[in-house]
Amino acid sequence: MIEIIDLHCHLTFEQYDEDREQVIEEAKKVLKGVVTSGVEPEDAKHALELAEMHKGFVFAMLGLHPIHVAGKTGQEIEEYEEFISENKRRIVGIGEIGLDYHWIRDPLKIKRTKEVFVDFLGLAKELDLPVVLHLRGTGSEAIEEGLKIISDEDIIKAVFHCFTGKPQLAEQICEEGYYISLPASIVRSKSMKKVAKRVPISFLLTETDAPYLSPTDEERNVPQHVKEVYEEIARQRKIEFAETEEEIERNFERLFKVEL
Repeated sequence: MIEIIDLHCHLTFEQYDEDREQVIEEAKKVLKGVVTSGVEPEDAKHALELAEMHKGFVFAMLGLHPIHVAGKTGQEIEEYEEFISENKRRIVGIGEIGLDYHWIRDPLKIKRTKEVFVDFLGLAKELDLPVVLHLRGTGSEAIEEGLKIISDEDIIKAVFHCFTGKPQLAEQICEEGYYISLPASIVRSKSMKKVAKRVPISFLLTETDAPYLSPTDEERNVPQHVKEVYEEIARQRKIEFAETEEEIERNFERLFKVEL
């Protein structure tokens, strides 16, 4: 039986409204666990509900996606951080949080996004939870800046979610002790394949970012497509699929303190 892990998806999103339970039941046939990310306060409540309904299979992490920062007042963000603190025993991590220079261009909004990012890093330290980072922009600017920020803030456990940077940057991240998570769209990326081959497997994780980044032409991605990442890692490293499974599971359990 194949037992694989999807580190990062969004099972609460509207793309699953019509068949969410069916999607989860299908995923259970091949996955050992899946982490759904709550990206803003309302979404966070739904993520917790879903994890409660599927205990031991669906895990929740809560954060504030950078694109949602501008729409929140300081008080709303503070209240959300309190909500996360109150539910710390129900989550495995803080995420996704970070920087987004693809959608956010206004200098004042960028400045506030960075401030909120640092706030959430402080929350993660306070709660002793790993962070899952969203760092998006043209080139590697957001990734490099995110790496500097988490280093400056003394973050020990972090995942660079949906890593799209160059292999050299991935190696630098791993040297700092942080993890790289590769999405199912690896099948279309030469750079991601090089990362899968070159960085130590002890720092690799696997995800779909479903409903986005499908490995095929399908409009909607699903968690079980994470199998494509395992296959590509095994292919690039010339190792058995089963060895890849064991290594990823070990990494997941070590990072999130969760036994699957």
